[in-house]
Amino acid sequence: MVVVHVSAECYPMAKAGGLGDVVGALPKYQKKIGAEAMVVMPMYQTPFLQQNKWEVHFKGKTNLGNWFFDYTIIKESTGKLGFDLYLVDIHGLLDRPKIYGYPDDTDRFIGFQVAVVNWLTQWVDLPDIVHCHDHQAGLIPFMMKYCYDYQKLQFVKTVLSIHNAQYHGAMGWDKSLLIPRWDIWKRGLLEWNNNINALATGVKCADKVTTVSHSYLQQLKYQSNGMEALFDLEQNKCVGILNGIDNEVWNPATDPMIAHHYSLADVEVEKKKNKKALCAQYNLDPTKPLIVFIGRLVGEKAADVLPGAIQHALDKTKAAANFFIIGAGDTSTESALNYLVQLYPGNYNTFIGYDEKIGHEAYAAADFLLMPSRVEPCGLNQLYALRYGTIPMVRDTGGLHDTVVDMGDPGGFGIKFLNASEQDIVYSVERAIAVYKDKKQMNQMIQKAMQIDHSWESVVLEYKKVYESIL
Repeated sequence: MVVVHVSAECYPMAKAGGLGDVVGALPKYQKKIGAEAMVVMPMYQTPFLQQNKWEVHFKGKTNLGNWFFDYTIIKESTGKLGFDLYLVDIHGLLDRPKIYGYPDDTDRFIGFQVAVVNWLTQWVDLPDIVHCHDHQAGLIPFMMKYCYDYQKLQFVKTVLSIHNAQYHGAMGWDKSLLIPRWDIWKRGLLEWNNNINALATGVKCADKVTTVSHSYLQQLKYQSNGMEALFDLEQNKCVGILNGIDNEVWNPATDPMIAHHYSLADVEVEKKKNKKALCAQYNLDPTKPLIVFIGRLVGEKAADVLPGAIQHALDKTKAAANFFIIGAGDTSTESALNYLVQLYPGNYNTFIGYDEKIGHEAYAAADFLLMPSRVEPCGLNQLYALRYGTIPMVRDTGGLHDTVVDMGDPGGFGIKFLNASEQDIVYSVERAIAVYKDKKQMNQMIQKAMQIDHSWESVVLEYKKVYESIL
C-alpha cells in the first residue's frame, strides 16, 4: 500500500505545533507495518533544509491562474527519517523562513497543492492513498476528482485528517481562478458560508475524514467555528483516531536533550536532578512543585487567562509553587507573563519563544504540566508529560478528556478541571500542591503515568483499517 501524506508541517523539517509531530511520526510507523508511506510538504528555508542532503527528484511546470511557474520536487537523500520526505520548491512562493504568517498564505498553499497534484499525475504507478492534513491540503481531494487536467487521479482514494478545525483556509471567490480548470457544476463542493472553504471542501470531497481524538470528533458538531452543520451531515464518513507519540524521540531513558536519563526504576532520583538543573538556570526553588506551561500563547490555549491565574495562585498559596512558561504568541499575553517575573522572583520565570531542547528539559524536570486549553483536538503535550512522569493538569475537553483520568477517580493519574478560568486553575494548583506533599500518592501517580502506552504502534493499525475500508 502506497500512502502519500500531504502537509504544511513535518518534524524535523518544519513544525509549528502538533501537526508537525504527527506527520513526522505516523509515516515512519506505517512503514514498520509494511506500508510505503512518504511525506510531501513545502520547501521552507529552515535549518533542517540547510543542514541535510537533498537530491532533485522531479521538475515540472504548472500555473496559478495567469502565473505560470516552474516547481522542483527534492528528496531527502539519506532516508534517516525512516520515511521518504519530499519538498516542493516554488521559487519566491514557498522558499521562506516561516511556515505561516505571510499576507499571501492563501496563494502559497494553493500553489503548493497545485504542484503536488500536478506531480502526482506524472507518476507511472499511482499511490493507493493520498492522505491530506488540515486545510493547507484540503483542496487536493477536490482537485483530484474535479479538475480537468488531473482526471488521471479521480479514482485514487483520499483521506483528510483534521488536526484543528478552528482554521478553515477560507478565501474569496476571486481565488477560484487559481484552481486549475475545474467542473463549474461542482461549485457547491468548494463553498461554505459564501466563501471557498478549503477545510469544508476536504470534508466534502475526501473518501474518509479522521480527527485526532474520539471526543474531538463529537465536539466538532457543536464547536468547529461555523462548520458544525457540515460535520453533523458528514458524520458517517468521519472517524476519531487518537494521536500517538514517537516513543523513540520521547523517551526519558535515552533522550539526548536532557542531562539525566531515567526510567520507572529511578525516576524519583533522576527526575529531581533535571528539576534542580532547570530551577538553577531559571532562578526557581527546587524544593517546591514545578508547574510548567508549554505551548502557543493564544486564545485556544487559554494563555490569556494565565497571567491572572498564576498571580492569584501564587498570592493565595503564599508562593508554595513554581511556574515556568514556555511559549510565544499574542504580544500582550507575552508582556503580561513577562511582567510577573519581577513580581515573583524565585518562583516564576518565562522563556518567550520555543526551543525543542528547552521543551524536553521542561518535561523531564517538571512535576506538573498545565493545559487549560479552550480547544484541544488531541493534545500531544499531556502525552509527552505522561511519558516523562510529569502529572498533567488539564481542562476536560477534546483529547484531554480522552487521555487524562482525574486523581479523584479510580486509577487516576492527573488533575482535571471544567473551565478555562482563573478560579479553576487556582483550585487545580492547590490540588497539585497538596498531592505534591503526599509523596506516596505522588509517586503512585508518576508510576501509573509512565506505564501508559500512547505509542504509534497501535495507532497505525487504526489508520490501516481506515485505508482498507475505502480501497
